[in-house]
Amino acid sequence: MDLDAYQQVHGPAWQRLDALTKQRRRTGAEADELVRLYQATATDLSVIRSAAPDPELVTRLSQTVARARSAIAGAHEPSWRDVTRFVAVTLPVAMYRIRWWTLGVTLASVLLAVVSGVWVATHPDVLSLMGTPSERQEYVDHAFREYYDPGAGFAATVWTHNAFLTAVCIATGITGIGPVYFLVGNAINVGAAGALMASAGELDIFLQLIAPHGMLELTAVFVAGAAGLRIFWTWIDPGPRTRSSALAQEARSLFTVAIGLVGVLAVSGAIEGFVTGSSLAWWLKIAIGAVALAGFWTYVIVLGRRAQAAGETGDLDDDRAGYSLATVG
Repeated sequence: MDLDAYQQVHGPAWQRLDALTKQRRRTGAEADELVRLYQATATDLSVIRSAAPDPELVTRLSQTVARARSAIAGAHEPSWRDVTRFVAVTLPVAMYRIRWWTLGVTLASVLLAVVSGVWVATHPDVLSLMGTPSERQEYVDHAFREYYDPGAGFAATVWTHNAFLTAVCIATGITGIGPVYFLVGNAINVGAAGALMASAGELDIFLQLIAPHGMLELTAVFVAGAAGLRIFWTWIDPGPRTRSSALAQEARSLFTVAIGLVGVLAVSGAIEGFVTGSSLAWWLKIAIGAVALAGFWTYVIVLGRRAQAAGETGDLDDDRAGYSLATVG
């Protein structure tokens, strides 16, 4: 196809469409013209993509078509209905769809943490790499306990830090390396810290301090790892969909998980900031953590299963994802 000739013939229509989309008010005739030009330009864009995909022209026409679609259909206004749908449908079904991936990540991470902890605790030469005897004793006697400083500031710090890490884990899922690096590093660090406390006879203190918030916090970590790995696996095995389509759908659906984990980690951060380091009895602290974890999985399984049965996937609607075009009735 002669792209220059094609552009010379259809260019005036594209310019007219661009001008109409920029108008704040349109007459009835102009509105009809906008729809007609939008449909024609969308067809032109499809032709250019398939026959002569010039990157600059494709980008420019894509932007024009997107603006025209917004002008015709109207922008989606955030509303409480959208928020309710996200919380009750989109988020739980996205997490429910990766429940088995989450279970696999959980088992692998716990196993790695235990193995690394036993290795460090039973090999003095490895334990010595974690500091001098006096430094290790200082960690056991003071640093580990004093880290959990009750207060809103501490809760906000751990919340934002963990939310950022889980979002990065999911965002780098396409590489396959990001989630594995994140999960392996987390498991080894937890195991090594437990080994250091166990070597001084303080394993019970370690478990009492990490369990209240850790049950929900580590579950959020495992969910993030599962989401990231699921995106990577979609790249490897897209199934009946094209690879680009499968990746787009899964990435949109599973990045929903990153947004949802902000709320989950806010809860675990509140527990870590106000419960873990408090003067409550250790059994009550752990009970609070267990209730939070049970509430999370009840939410995911009950609402997620219901949403999946209704055909939901956690992906955007077709029009919001850009798959549907406006038509004249």
